[in-house]
Parts: sequence; C-alpha cells; structure tokens
Amino acid sequence: MKYILVTGGVISGIGKGIIASSVGTILKSCGLHVTAIKIDPYINIDAGTFSPYEHGEVFVLDDGGEVDLDLGNYERFLDIRLTKDNNLTTGKIYQSVINKERRGDYLGKTVQVVPHITDAIQEWVMKQAKVPVDDDGMEPQVCVIELGGTVGDIESMPFIEAFRQFQFTVKRENFCNIHVSLVPQPSATGEQKTKPTQNSVRELRGLGLSPDLIMCRCTTPLENSVKEKISMFCHVEPEQVICVHDVSSIYRVPLLLEDQGVVNYFCRRLDLPIESRPRKMLTKWKEMSDRSDRLLEQCSIALVGKYTKFSDSYASVIKALEHSALAISHKLEVKYIDSADLEPSTLQEEPVKYHEAWQKLCSADGILVPGGFGVRGTEGKIQAISWARKQKKPFLGVCLGMQLAVCEFARNTLGWAGKSFCFALNSRCTAAPVIDMPEHNPGQMGGTMRLGKRRTIFKTKSSILRKLYGDTDYVEERHRHRFEVNPELKQHFEDKGLHFVGQDVEGERMEVIELEDHPYFVGVQYHPEFTSRPIKPSPPYFGLLLAAAGKLHSYLQRGCRLSPRDTYSDRSGSSSPDSEIAEFKLPSISQD
Repeated sequence: MKYILVTGGVISGIGKGIIASSVGTILKSCGLHVTAIKIDPYINIDAGTFSPYEHGEVFVLDDGGEVDLDLGNYERFLDIRLTKDNNLTTGKIYQSVINKERRGDYLGKTVQVVPHITDAIQEWVMKQAKVPVDDDGMEPQVCVIELGGTVGDIESMPFIEAFRQFQFTVKRENFCNIHVSLVPQPSATGEQKTKPTQNSVRELRGLGLSPDLIMCRCTTPLENSVKEKISMFCHVEPEQVICVHDVSSIYRVPLLLEDQGVVNYFCRRLDLPIESRPRKMLTKWKEMSDRSDRLLEQCSIALVGKYTKFSDSYASVIKALEHSALAISHKLEVKYIDSADLEPSTLQEEPVKYHEAWQKLCSADGILVPGGFGVRGTEGKIQAISWARKQKKPFLGVCLGMQLAVCEFARNTLGWAGKSFCFALNSRCTAAPVIDMPEHNPGQMGGTMRLGKRRTIFKTKSSILRKLYGDTDYVEERHRHRFEVNPELKQHFEDKGLHFVGQDVEGERMEVIELEDHPYFVGVQYHPEFTSRPIKPSPPYFGLLLAAAGKLHSYLQRGCRLSPRDTYSDRSGSSSPDSEIAEFKLPSISQD
C-alpha cells in the first residue's frame, strides 16, 4: 500500500480537496486502484450537526455517514463509493480510545496523546486504506489522505505527530507528502510572494514532515524565478514545485498536474507499477474540460434556498446541475435566491430586495428547491413552488423541496389552508400533509435521521422520472430527512393529479411525486445529487435541465437518447452514459 498525505499551509480552504481528488484521478487513470481518507481535526463525531455556513454542505454516503463535502469530490472525481470511516475526526479517535480505556484495554497504563491517540490514528488509516471502494471489490493500491485545516493549528498536532511516526512505520518508499501552499500576488506590486510558503514549509519540517511536492496555489502561472526561489528555501528540487494556478474548470486540475510530471515523480518516488501507455481516462477529462469552455447556449436555474450566501452549502447540487448542463451542451447559470426574500413580509420591509428576487425567479428557465431544515424561509419556497406549478415552469423539489410541493398543493389546490405547516410547528398533528417519522428521536440530534442508501420502487410505467432512470423498476438513492409525506392522505392528492409515482419497498413512504399536465414538476424525497457524476448526471437534475432547455419532450420521444450534437451520443447512436463510462470518452461536438 502506498500512502500520499496532503497537508495545507498559510490559509484553510486553499483547495486541498480538489488537489487530493486530482492526484487520485491521475493515478487511477494509470490503472491503479485508489481510495481516499479525509481527516478533520474538529471534535465533532461527524459533520451531521453542522450549519451549512460552517463547513458547507453535509455529504451523505451509502452507509448513512454524514461527512465533509470533500468526500463528495473524491467520489465524483474517482467514481468510487466511500464509507463513513473514510472521514476521520478528532471526535471519532478520542471516542474510540476512551471506549477502549473504559473496557480496560489499557489496564494499568496512563492513556496519553502519544502514544495512544497517535497509534489509534495510524491503525485507523491502515485499516481503512484496505477497504475496497471500486465496484470490482479489489483492494486499493494507493491511499490519498487529506489532512484538513492548516499546519500549525493546535487541533491538528496529534495528526501531524501520528504521520511523523507513520512515515517510518510504512517505510519511506511507501509514503510521501504533498504540501499545498499559497503564493499571494498583491495587486499593488503584482509580484508573486514566496515568504508565506517558506514559513509554512519550515513549520511543517519543524514538526517532522518534509514535503516531497510543494503545490503552489496562485492566480497566475508561477514564474521560473519564483519556482527556483521556493526550491532553494524549501529544500526541494525545482521539479518538485508544482504550480496550481486558477483554471476555467476544476476538471482541468488533473490535466495541470499531469502536464507537470506528477505521475512520473510518483513512479520514481513510490515505485508504482505503472505502464507507459495512453491514458483514456485523462483524454476524457480533457475533452470534458474543452467542452465546458466552449459552450454557447445558456440555461438558467433559480436555486431557491436558505443558505444562498455561501455556495458550498449546495456544493453537490451545483455539481449535479453542471453535470446535466454539460450533458446537453448548455452553459449553466445559477440564480441564487434567498427564499425569505420572496415572502410578503419582505415586500413591506425591503421592497427592492423583494422585487429583485421575484425578477430573478420569473426570468429563470427552471426552478430548483433543494433540501433544508427549520421553518425560516419555507413560506418563500412555497411561493416559488406555487409560481412554478401555475406558470408550468420546470420544477424539481429535493427532500424539503418535495415536502413543500405537497404542502403547496394541499393549500392551494385542496384548500387545506391551516394544515400546511403542522409538520414544522407540531409533529403530532396527524392530519398534516407532512409528518414526523417514528424512527426520529427528538432527544438526540446527531445521526437520528433516515440516512443512507434506500430503495425506491416505481409504481407506474408512465412516470417521466422512471424513463429518465432508464425505465427501471427501482432505484437506490441516498436519504437524509426527519419528516415524510403523510401516507394516509395520499389518495386526496392523487385524485387531483399529484401522483406519488415512487414509494419505498414497504409502500409506506412517499419517495417521488409528479404532477400531471405539467412539462416537468417533480419532487424526490432522496438526494440524487450525491450520486451524480461528470459523465453520468443524476436523472432528476438531468430532467430539470432538459425541460428548462426545451429538450425533454424530444429526448423522451427518441427513447431517452440525445441528438448527435450532445454529450452522451456516439456514432452508433447509443446515448447511454454507462457506455461512455466504460469507454471513458466524450465525442467532439458535431452539428445536426
């Protein structure tokens, strides 16, 4: 097993996650099996109780693990399936060590950070690195480990010390360290400054880790003199200083690393069993990047949510929209709308903000209401859903978005004015359209929702979403919710045209809604964005983009095949994303 540790310096949020994913991608393109581990030094057991404004969205895995959004990057870039133990936190490590101490495993010993905590970290990494993450069930050959935060943070010290010991445990030829640092370029002088990187590397080396590659984040490509200066002061060869400047698309980052000889360096440094042959997977990334750069047609989606001030709050949602837009050769424009701005109370208090929000909503080609928690902003979301339903605008509701679509229908079509918010204010209101789930324990917040991969059975052959999924009988998608649509009221909605076309295995939970006589009005209880991939977009999001671009009807008429000028078509006429994944290629654009 080869281990690649990615650390960061100068500032947090520097791009370690994308760089770690890109390193994994170029190694996987060489035919290696790659896994990834994200280490977060916070004391939380997992990311489940975070506000999206703290660390961005909470990503959900197949096994129900609520983890950092970087694991979403790993899954999308590497097309792998991770587990909750691939996200290691200080809280998990201390919890496991304290549990061992209570059981008597350390009987007679004083339990300390060194060696007990550091040993536990090393054991966790070595054990988790061997867990298969690919569909073929093969044990990984390379493990990319991202250490969150910044070198020098007090909370990450036990992890740095653990890896200082780890490099000797697994031997030098099986371990290397990538240090990601910032090279600022003050606008006053326009000169690239190396001092922050020098100080960061000096601190890292003082803690016992010497970087093998220094990846410099900068706005423009590094000048040769700057590269040589970093090389001289940071005790590395010039070829070990890698420039990661700002690029048009994150899909270009693996190509950027490949062009600078990162694979060749790993081959020598880690003695990797790589054949020198053309790498189809990277060709696919290049074609995908080129395609995203030269898109001309545009499609706008209004994202009506609560956390719109911080785009990472909806990271997977945005990625799923981008994947779908790329598949139909459209440039995506996301119009972020704070749902509270659509509410009548805003008209009284801030009329300019109110009218700007409604102007954005009305000018969008499609409307998306993603998941969320709490009562704030729900009235604005219901207003947006009502407008989409009445104006026949393409609409997708995810999780809370689906539940509010049901509430809006109950209020405005069935005339149940008083019951729309019973679920938010009084979970014991049995006549409410949306109710609390029996499994949820209100006494404890962490890990008590309906989480992870669950099966949804399609109940009708005519469902649009069923066709988009490839006319399958069932789908398995990831869930994260505390409330559900009240199954006892199902018939009232279906009599008026809102159909529950997808239900769980027992038929007790409503999973998918579709409205008749509407181009695309779909709600899903699960979170399809978590399984979207660059060359295999999530069907609900794909349907929204097709409808917003006016292509859904023709797509369904062709038997769910795109026209030759779109992404997933090849000369044989097949348009299955699965076939493209097998071949790892995207054909060039050709006109009809």
